[in-house]
Amino acid sequence: MPLARKKQNNPAAEMTWPQVHFHQSNHMRTLNDLFLDELADRYDAEKRLVLAMPKMIKAATCTHLQKLVQSHLKETASHVKTLEKVFRSFGEKPRAKKCEATIGLLKEGDDVASDNRGWPVLNAALISVAQKLEHYEIATYGCLRGWARLLGNKEAAGLLQEILVEEKAANHALSELARSRSNGEALGESDDDKPCTNSSDAQPVNRRRGIRPLSARRSSFTSMAR
Repeated sequence: MPLARKKQNNPAAEMTWPQVHFHQSNHMRTLNDLFLDELADRYDAEKRLVLAMPKMIKAATCTHLQKLVQSHLKETASHVKTLEKVFRSFGEKPRAKKCEATIGLLKEGDDVASDNRGWPVLNAALISVAQKLEHYEIATYGCLRGWARLLGNKEAAGLLQEILVEEKAANHALSELARSRSNGEALGESDDDKPCTNSSDAQPVNRRRGIRPLSARRSSFTSMAR
C-alpha cells in the first residue's frame, strides 16, 4: 500500500480576505461623491496636523528643522481655510471625515520621537516621518486637483494646485535639510562649529557612533495623533 502523502500547508489557502460589503442604496456613487469624501478626509488631516506640528517642533533639536516646520505650520493652517473654500465652491459646508492614515503616521511620529530622544539620529528620524506625511499629502492633493478638473470646477482645481505647490516645496526643503545636516548628524559627522541644536534638552552629537549621551533620558513624547 503506498504511503499517504503528508498534507502540505498552503499559507495562501489559509488566508482570510475581508468581506466586501455593497451599499444597499438607490444612490449610485459618483466622482463628485468620491471627491467630497476625500476632501473631508483631507480636511480632518490638516486640522490634526495643525495641532501636531507644534509638538514636532518641540521634539526636534535642530534649529533649522524647527524653523522649517514652524513655517509650514503657518501654511498648514492656511490650507484648512483653503479647503473650506473648496467645499463652498461645490456648494457644500465644510465637514471632516476621520483620516486614519494621518492618525497612523502621527502615531509613528510619537514613537519615533520617544525612541530616538537623546540620540544623534533624532532629527533625521523626525524628517523621515514628516516626509511620509508630505508624500501622502502630495498624492492626495494630486488626485483631488485632477478630479476637480474633471468635474469642471476650475476654482477648486486652482485652490488645490496652490496647496500642492506648497506641499511639494515643503517636501523638497525637508530633503535638502536631511542631506545637508540631519543625515550627517545621525552619522556623527556634523560640523562641530555649526551644531544643529538649540533646545534646552538637546544633547551634543557623540563622535563615537551608536553611543548615547549618558545624561540623555528617554521621555515619552505627547502623542501627535490626539
